Amino acid sequence: MKLLVVTQYFHPENFRINDLVEGMVARGHEVTVLTGLPNYPGGRWHDGYRPLFGPWRERLFGASVIRVPMMARGRAAGWRLALNYLSFAFAASTIGALRAHGRYDAIFVFEPSPVTVGIPATVCRALTGAPILFWVLDLWPESVVAASGLRARWALGPVEALTRWIYRRCDRVLAQSRAFFGPLERQGVTAAQLRYFPSWAESVYRPVDREVASRGNGIAPLTPVLPAGFKVLFAGNIGVAQDFPTILAAAERLRERRDIHWVIAGDGRMRGWVQEEIERRRLGRTVRLLGALPMADMPNLFARVDALLVTLRDEPIFALTIPGKIQSYLACGRPVIAALNGEGADVIRRARAGVACNAEDPEALARAVVQMAALPAAEREAIGARARACYLAQFDREQAFRQLERWMAELRKPG
Repeated sequence: MKLLVVTQYFHPENFRINDLVEGMVARGHEVTVLTGLPNYPGGRWHDGYRPLFGPWRERLFGASVIRVPMMARGRAAGWRLALNYLSFAFAASTIGALRAHGRYDAIFVFEPSPVTVGIPATVCRALTGAPILFWVLDLWPESVVAASGLRARWALGPVEALTRWIYRRCDRVLAQSRAFFGPLERQGVTAAQLRYFPSWAESVYRPVDREVASRGNGIAPLTPVLPAGFKVLFAGNIGVAQDFPTILAAAERLRERRDIHWVIAGDGRMRGWVQEEIERRRLGRTVRLLGALPMADMPNLFARVDALLVTLRDEPIFALTIPGKIQSYLACGRPVIAALNGEGADVIRRARAGVACNAEDPEALARAVVQMAALPAAEREAIGARARACYLAQFDREQAFRQLERWMAELRKPG
């Protein structure tokens, strides 16, 4: 099949759409990607990309990539972020839609935010006649409220109207969490349109033997160097939604437990604040920032720590969400500590894949870490095995791709 993928984010930005494109190409499909210039998460253009010079066409993962000019997100302040969203939507709907014009069997839309990525997709649908499969990872306007605190009806009304307009033009609306079904139905999505399509983990995420990971290659020293003792790792975006105030408040409560270490691997708009707070709270002995690491290094890093941490703020929208890092954690077969509410926490509890506590409760998070640290190593290994089994049963990559192919085939027009 010929597939057009519409996404504001793409390699070298680290999003799961990269893996989906690679997977679809490997399965024999001809894929074209319509995207922007990479500037996430730091808000600056990635090396090799410039707003006046592109490159505007590339070949990545075996797919043809068409890029359009846009405004960088900068520090992701309100007006700058809005211009980032709108500039991509405009350029992709005009320049991009013309460049991508052709015959396609399906248009796949990747929507982790903003929902405005649906605008160029509907233009492409009008030009090509191809059906749209719209993958919802963030609900709008709920995500706007959670991220900005904006609740004024005059501002949210147009966002809700736009969202409804986009959904009406989609042949399938794919929800990353079953808890999304209610809100999507209230936005006018019909049962005939709606499908459950959870995230998966990229193929690089797999169990790694702890002893093998700890030995390294036997020549160069292990990088990064990790302290001795019980280590809990947060990996991913260091942003507002991830609730680092709770993580640091929990670490502060356990500051005298020098055998417990908090390791943070990632980058994002809150990284500077986190670094300042570590120094201000005198947490340097027990909290360590590693910075962003290549995805290929993560399974080995996961194997060298004792538990993996996922957190979200206490917002109604986040209680409906399954954070994407949960699938990566489960795929590697490591115990999970989850400080969040709702669907994501329920996945961990039902699978007995770790310990879950309420969002924005540093006391509960500190207790969860102490509880996990007190377990014998063999019991933590058993928890990790249950995590891996949960991943294979519910979130397996190949299973997800086969399902997506079936849905595309259902919508494919004869000839």
